[in-house]
Amino acid sequence: MPGLRLRDIWKSFDGKPVLQGVSLDLAEGELLVLLGPSGCGKSTMLRLIAGLEQLDKGEIWLGDRRIDPLQPKDRHVAMVFQNYSLYPHMTVEENLAFPLKVARYARVDRHLLVARIAELLGLTDRLKHKPGQLSGGQRQRVALGRAIIREPSLFLLDEPLSNLDADLRARMRLEIVSLQKRLKTTMIHVTHDQAEALTMADRIGLLNEGHLIQLGSPQELYNDPANLFAARFIGSPRINTIPVGVHEGRLTPLDMSLGPLAATLPQRDLTAAVRPERIRLGAEGKYQATVVGTEYLGDQYVVTMAYGSTTLTVSGAEAEFRPGSVVRFDINPGDLLFFERESGDRVR
Repeated sequence: MPGLRLRDIWKSFDGKPVLQGVSLDLAEGELLVLLGPSGCGKSTMLRLIAGLEQLDKGEIWLGDRRIDPLQPKDRHVAMVFQNYSLYPHMTVEENLAFPLKVARYARVDRHLLVARIAELLGLTDRLKHKPGQLSGGQRQRVALGRAIIREPSLFLLDEPLSNLDADLRARMRLEIVSLQKRLKTTMIHVTHDQAEALTMADRIGLLNEGHLIQLGSPQELYNDPANLFAARFIGSPRINTIPVGVHEGRLTPLDMSLGPLAATLPQRDLTAAVRPERIRLGAEGKYQATVVGTEYLGDQYVVTMAYGSTTLTVSGAEAEFRPGSVVRFDINPGDLLFFERESGDRVR
C-alpha cells in the first residue's frame, strides 16, 4: 500500500515557481530524505503536505485518502521543525501531552501515553524539566515525541538536526532511523546535508530549482547519477570533471582507448566524471600531474593535483605529497561517467 503519493505538484510565490510538476510515490513505512541546495523547494514540499501552504496545482494522497483539500488537523500528519517549537513555560510532560489535550483525550489516557513515549525516547527522568533545562538533543527528542504521540500516518521532519553540533547530529541520525524502523511509520526528512541523506534514507529525492532531479537509493544516486548536477551534489570529496572529446575510438585529452564503449558515445564535446576514490596513484601510472596540496583526514590523505588545465582530487592516498611534486596516476575507462557538455544530461 502506498504511504504517500504526490501527483504533478506545482507551487509559486509571487509568480516565482518553487515546485514544478513534482510527482513521487512513497511506500508505507519508508524513510525518504529530500536533499538539495537552499531554495530548491524541499521545505515548501513538506509544508504543502502538512497543509501549511496550499497547492497551485496537483494532488496529494496519503494511503487511499486525498488530503490536499483537507485542513492540517484532519490530515493525520505530524511535522517537526528546525527550531523544535516547544512551549518554554511548559514542562516536558506538558509539552508531550499538549496535542492530546487539544484532541480532548482523557487525563488518564494522556498520562499513560506520555509515560510510554517518554520511555521510548529516554525522557522519563526529564518529564518535570522545562525546555531551557534540556540539551539540544533532549529538546529534539521532546519535539519528536510530541509528533509521535498521536500516532500519525506520516512524519515530516524539516532539517531537525541543523542546530546540533556534529557529534550530536551523528547520534541523532541513528536515533531517528531506529525510531522510524520501530514505529514502522512513513517519514520524510528534509536536509541539505548529503551525509544525513546517505546515512538515513531508504531513498533520496534530489531537488534542484523546483524539479525532482532523481529519486532512488543512496547507492543509486552515488553510483548512477541521472545528470551532472546529481553527480556533483552527491559525494565528498566532490566528483572530478574533465572536458573530453571522442575521436576515432579514443578519448581526448586522456588519450584513452574506449574499446566497445566508443560506439555508444556521441562524437562531440562531453564531460567525463570520475569519483576521487577511483583515481589510482602509483609510479606505473599512465598520466602525470603536479600536486597542488594535500589534506590529512586521519584515516587517509586527500590529494589535489593539476593535470593540464584540469584540477583533480584523489582520496584514499596513504602518504602525504608535497605541493609541486610530480605524481603519476591511472583511470580505468569503466570508472568514467559521461555527460553532455552543455545540458549536463547523462550519456549512457
